[in-house]
Amino acid sequence: MKESWWFTAFGTAALACITGLTMAAQQGDPAAIQQKLNARFRLTTTTADRSDIVTAGDVVVIHKPGLVMFSGTAVPSTNNYKGGVIGQGFGIVLIMTNPNTVQRQFVPGEKCWVIGITVQKDGVVFGLFSDPYNGYRYFGDLKINFPAKKEVPPADVVLRLIAEVLTVDGEVDQPEPVQPARARYAPEAAPTPAPMSAIAPPPPPADVPPPTITLDQTKDQVTAAFGQPLRSAKIGAKEIFYYKDMKVTFINGKVSDVE
Repeated sequence: MKESWWFTAFGTAALACITGLTMAAQQGDPAAIQQKLNARFRLTTTTADRSDIVTAGDVVVIHKPGLVMFSGTAVPSTNNYKGGVIGQGFGIVLIMTNPNTVQRQFVPGEKCWVIGITVQKDGVVFGLFSDPYNGYRYFGDLKINFPAKKEVPPADVVLRLIAEVLTVDGEVDQPEPVQPARARYAPEAAPTPAPMSAIAPPPPPADVPPPTITLDQTKDQVTAAFGQPLRSAKIGAKEIFYYKDMKVTFINGKVSDVE
């Protein structure tokens, strides 16, 4: 009877030990991840007032829309990447609605500098800094959240997740994006693609007249023709879009003046 109890206790302890080792193998080490990120991304040093660059590091390319950065504020904008989308929290949205906030939304393909990287228990925070746009440099934080909120994934999974949003400019060997898996972090063999048939080249583009703007056009019509503005300001019923060589004033959502 005593021997049976001893073997049962020993088996339970051994099972608990094996389970603990398996879970540890599946989780990543934040210190090791930090070390890998510091080796992959050379940081840029800015002046204390964030008006210029002191030491240039790597330039990174943005691959997702929705990144917003501020200029001239005491705190950086805070962006979160999760589920393939970049968004902002309620507090940052309130700051964005302030007409005195100098801000800019960055689009895929634009580039910036990395001024800081911090591995947290639920994600990796990148500090970003831009080149001047119409005399303004912008800065902000981008937090790339881990798939499981309370679990640090392995370093290779973290690198692939980051590569969905940011990659070093000119770097050829980038990690593959994270693919949805049936089991946590289990690799999945990709099917062999069928050979593609030859595709005829497209016809040469036709001459397209430059976009124009007229009074009483809506904001949607203006952004469809000229794209998103470099910055905007809103005062009551009046809203102003600032482009590189043009300022468009809207009253009640329609164009009232163009300069």
